[in-house]
Amino acid sequence: MTDSTTDAYPSLAEIRSTADRLAPLVLRTPVWQWQTGVVEELLPGTEVWLKLELFQRTGTFKLRGALNNVLSLSDEARARGVTAVSAGNHAIAVAYAARARHTSAKVVMMQHSSPARVERCRALGAEILLAPNAAEAFEWVRRIESEEGRAFVHPFDGPLTTQGTATVGLEFHEQVPGLDAVVIPVGGGGLAAGISAAIKQLRPESEVFGVEPFGADAMTRSFRSGRPETLEKLDTIADSLGAPMTAPYSLGVCRRFIDEMVCVSDDDLCAATFHLFRDMKLAVEPAAAAATAALLGPLRERLTGKRVGLIVCGTNTDERRYVELLQRGADIVRARSAG
Repeated sequence: MTDSTTDAYPSLAEIRSTADRLAPLVLRTPVWQWQTGVVEELLPGTEVWLKLELFQRTGTFKLRGALNNVLSLSDEARARGVTAVSAGNHAIAVAYAARARHTSAKVVMMQHSSPARVERCRALGAEILLAPNAAEAFEWVRRIESEEGRAFVHPFDGPLTTQGTATVGLEFHEQVPGLDAVVIPVGGGGLAAGISAAIKQLRPESEVFGVEPFGADAMTRSFRSGRPETLEKLDTIADSLGAPMTAPYSLGVCRRFIDEMVCVSDDDLCAATFHLFRDMKLAVEPAAAAATAALLGPLRERLTGKRVGLIVCGTNTDERRYVELLQRGADIVRARSAG
């Protein structure tokens, strides 16, 4: 079977250079050790560290890749503006990056996108088009790129995006050196590609795990086949992890540096969302609870007693949806405890 992925990946020099370039425009997000509640009860002797990228400007890690792309544009390209396709978080990041660099953004979002995300994107000055599905959204954005000459900022693929996300891994290593394992949520793979490239080059002995929902497992399938895979449908509450396909560059980097992919259920994501709220007082969307769900689920036995880093990738969710998911998570945790 032909391997259609790439051998290219960001070097440590490129990652450090990117971190210096982004430093004036992004926040160095904090870390916090989880020492209470479910971790204390179920993971004795385990050090669990959270990288809190939800405190980033725009609320997610997405800003790092978006800014790195926009900063790399020529003056002529920046004058024509940028475009993007996203269910929400990437659109918000591109809108913010465009405003920060005094250019315009025209983004394609989904009709099912969270109204809160659409409004936040619009408040940042972006022009928004709402597509009926992901396939048409990508067609629309390609048309905008062709007809208007706008630079397309990919939601998860390409060297510039990966260099940006790699700065999360660089920071985490500097803040909590000596991690035995790092667990990273996976959507399209842009975050996982960058963080894994940084962690594995800085500390090769660290294990790196990617985690995605069973209902959006394009990366897991791509690991098995060795080539980019496209899903016929998505079925997960973690819409921020609902990429319908993988892409060559990010897949190649992930395959080089991620040791293993694991999957979690929507129930696992809801339960992890509840644990993060109850124990750590963090209000996160399900995507940001994916690493926690993996630690408490398929990786629990393997990582108990180790020094583990979890990526809390961000959150932009409306309060009504969050309350629904939090209640579902509380019910699941209580049922599991009783059973």
